[in-house]
Amino acid sequence: MKFAIPIVDGKLTAHFGHCKEFALVDVEENRITKKETLAPPPHEPGVLPRWLHQLGADVIIAGGMGQRAISLFAEKNIEVIVGAPVAEPEALVQGYLDKTLMTGANVCDH
Repeated sequence: MKFAIPIVDGKLTAHFGHCKEFALVDVEENRITKKETLAPPPHEPGVLPRWLHQLGADVIIAGGMGQRAISLFAEKNIEVIVGAPVAEPEALVQGYLDKTLMTGANVCDH
């Protein structure tokens, strides 16, 4: 399973579509096995869902995301979790795996 998390300064950022980096976290048998940080392609509608799908993302953990982006991820069978707190990617993924990840409202400003 692969998680994609938009980050700034090593922690989740609320600005999904305009983030400068994504943490990609691989999980096998409920354990984090790898983390890498990648710069996304320039922001245009629909680019991030295609790019993250090509990278093999299964789950997106975000602070907020527009409804159109959520729909595009759903079309690619990628689960979207919104309302996640500002935290390090590993902590967010571990919370998801442990079913303890606390989420709130979608903090999208669109």
